[in-house]
Amino acid sequence: MFLIHVSVPAHCAAVELVDGAPTRVLEPGRHRRARRATYVVVDLREQLLAVPPQEILTVDGVQVRVSAAVRWAIADPVAWLERATDPLALVYLGTQVALRDAVAGLTLDTVAQRGSGLDAAALTAAVASVARPVGVAVTEVVVKDVIVPAEVRAATLELATARQRGAAQLEAARAETAALRSLANGAKLLDDHPALARMRLVQSAPMGTQLVLRLGDDE
Repeated sequence: MFLIHVSVPAHCAAVELVDGAPTRVLEPGRHRRARRATYVVVDLREQLLAVPPQEILTVDGVQVRVSAAVRWAIADPVAWLERATDPLALVYLGTQVALRDAVAGLTLDTVAQRGSGLDAAALTAAVASVARPVGVAVTEVVVKDVIVPAEVRAATLELATARQRGAAQLEAARAETAALRSLANGAKLLDDHPALARMRLVQSAPMGTQLVLRLGDDE
């Protein structure tokens, strides 16, 4: 009797359908083909779903744009084939809703400060709960970019520039105050010790003048 076999590639699984109903899931390798059976091969390797910038309103009514990436893989081939006509579309929608929920409860200042540091664990859990019923395992949801309006970016840059300018002016004022304090201390020291003042005068005068001053001192 001639046996017909089916081969499943590495990193894949094959769902066996007999008269349209799933009967078993075949792992990579060579398997005996059942009568009246058809096979659908699915790729089990991890894949990446890119979610382009979504426009979301913060709690204080400012619109920001948030993008994300989802690492996912097929965990249940039967559910992947039977539960939805487009399982990945449901994962995409779940990611959009999770992003909206994460950002909508925050103020613009909080979103701008956190940037792409939004709670990845909470986002991953939210998307995974939507993806699991359709046979998808979500490994991680990563926020890629948080884009605030151009007016806010300009105001933030202006504020940072003003802070830097103020810090530079403060440092210059401190240096000037320190220099004046040093001069005042020096002047007081010379007032209290006239001999030091004459010595300082001699040291700062040209060589010929120093000789005249010293002769004058001798006289």
